[in-house]
Amino acid sequence: MDAEHWDRFGALHTRVEQELAKALQQHHRIGLSEYRALARLAEAEDGELRMQELADLIGLNQSSVSRLASRLEASGLTRRDLCPNDRRGVYSVITDEGRDMQEKAQPTYDGALRTALDTAAEDGHLAPLVDMLRS
Repeated sequence: MDAEHWDRFGALHTRVEQELAKALQQHHRIGLSEYRALARLAEAEDGELRMQELADLIGLNQSSVSRLASRLEASGLTRRDLCPNDRRGVYSVITDEGRDMQEKAQPTYDGALRTALDTAAEDGHLAPLVDMLRS
């Protein structure tokens, strides 16, 4: 992939991320990172992940995921738990309220993603990338 393609990919990514964030904030009052954390936790066995695993899955560093976890906890969407085998290990655990939020927000996320990609597909520079993503 050359620089021109990489720049187009970056433009597509930015456009889609902005639309996803806007839709989630507007309809559910949560941010994109919050949604992604809830989605990963909802998929995880027992609804829990070590904080470092969560950070890796959603592309945040350790301090950012710690602040994110604090916001989710303050909202009642997750709780922290200590690893029984390693008291230094901390888990983020999705609550019933968190599962409910993620389930309600998923159709919004999916619809905003579809709409953002449909719009990007109308741009001659981005259409080939959208086609590759959808194939």
